[in-house]
Amino acid sequence: MNYLINEWKHVFKLDPAKEISDDHLEQLCDSGTDAIIIGGTDNITFDAILELMYRVRRYAIPCILEVSSLDAISPGFDYYFIPMVLNSKEKKWIMDIQHKAIKEYREMMDWDEILVEGYCILNPESKAYKKTNCILPDEEDVISYAFMAEHIFKLPIFYLEYSGTYGDPKLVEKVKQELNKTTLFYGGGIKNVEQAKEMKQFADVIVVGNSIYTDFNDALKTVEVVK
Repeated sequence: MNYLINEWKHVFKLDPAKEISDDHLEQLCDSGTDAIIIGGTDNITFDAILELMYRVRRYAIPCILEVSSLDAISPGFDYYFIPMVLNSKEKKWIMDIQHKAIKEYREMMDWDEILVEGYCILNPESKAYKKTNCILPDEEDVISYAFMAEHIFKLPIFYLEYSGTYGDPKLVEKVKQELNKTTLFYGGGIKNVEQAKEMKQFADVIVVGNSIYTDFNDALKTVEVVK
């Protein structure tokens, strides 16, 4: 799996709490994007995740569950991403929830299918930031989190998450300079090809999510400019 994500450039992220038509879903899955991630913050249910997973599985594309709630873990995905929110004030979002999941599901877990993401959430107005009780880091803090992700935790993914707001390309560039083995994901506010192209100069993988539901045609075009 590590080799696989090293080949990725672009992924779409679908929120199971939001509606997407069959036509739009087909266009996303056939767009040339490298994977579909299913995950969200609010109103995430097992049934909604399962239904969306079944719809995506009709297409020949990797389908990943980003686990945000233990109650919503569903079998049948190709891979599972486990977030560690590094800039959370609460230990439970870095370690305790993960510990509980391993304690409960350890015998069922296939670690060839599971990757842990070091998250750094940088939009104080976002639901994810508030839910995980984050602290807003400065530039040196963010760079240090990236260093920790690679050199202390040995994580395969470091995820800069601006969650609906377009971030700072210069910061993304500086973070990328700190990473050699850990793959840099960027997500947040990418609405058009110009933003996709700008962020892809520095991030290994760009994640396009919210604009699927607000600017679908522009979201779709982000694939071709980075692939």
